Amino acid sequence: MGQPWWKIWGFNPATTPNTSFTVGLDTEEVVKEKTREASPYKVIKVKLGRDEKTDKMMVNTIRSVTNTMICVDANQGWKDKHYALDMIHWLNERNVNMIEQPMSKYLLDETAWLTEKSPLPIIADEACQRLVDIPKLKGAYSGINIKLMKCTGLREAREMVSLAKALHMRLMIGCMTETSCAISAAAQIAPETEWADLDGNLLISNDCFKGMQIVDGKITLNDMPGIGITKL
Repeated sequence: MGQPWWKIWGFNPATTPNTSFTVGLDTEEVVKEKTREASPYKVIKVKLGRDEKTDKMMVNTIRSVTNTMICVDANQGWKDKHYALDMIHWLNERNVNMIEQPMSKYLLDETAWLTEKSPLPIIADEACQRLVDIPKLKGAYSGINIKLMKCTGLREAREMVSLAKALHMRLMIGCMTETSCAISAAAQIAPETEWADLDGNLLISNDCFKGMQIVDGKITLNDMPGIGITKL
C-alpha cells in the first residue's frame, strides 16, 4: 500500500498532541537540571508517589524553574483515597493537567471514588494493559494510557482506541524505554490521543532508527510507509 499507518487509519496528523519530557524522582539539584533540559517541551511529566514531602518537593522544584504544564504519574504510590484527593487538589493549584495511576490498580472502588471527586482527569496506566481491561475501568478512571509493549502492538492498540472512544474515555499514548522504531510505531496512534509520553528514545544512547520527530514539543509524523522509520 505504501502508506503510513496513520493515513491508512484515516487519522489527522495535525491533531497529534505535545509529548511530555519525563523528570524522575531525584534531588532538588538534579530535578532543576532535568527541568532546564526540558525547556524545548511544552509538557513535563513528573514521577511522584514516594511520600508527601518528596512529592511536593518535586513539584515545587519544577515550579521554581518553569510554569510549563505538568502531568503527574504517581505510579500507584498513594495508599489512601482521602490523601490522594488532597494531593490532587494541591496539584491542581499548580497547573497540573492530569494524574496517572494515583493508587494501586487493585483499588478499583477507591479509584472510582477518587475520579468522581477529582478536579483533574485520572488516567489508568498499570491498570490498563490489554483490550479486555478497558470495560471494567469505565467509571473508575477518566481514561487510559496505551503502551504498545503492554498491549502486544499496533493492531490491538488501534482496537483499544476504538473501544475507549466508544465508552467516552480519554486517551493517552505512552512508552517504555525504547528505540525510535517502537516510538514511531506508537506515534501512529497519537492523532487520536489527548496526551502523549513518547520520550523513551531520548533515554538511550544506541538508537539505531530514525522516525517521527518532535518539533517545538509536538509529535510530527512523516509520510513514509508503515511506521515511518529508517535504519541508521
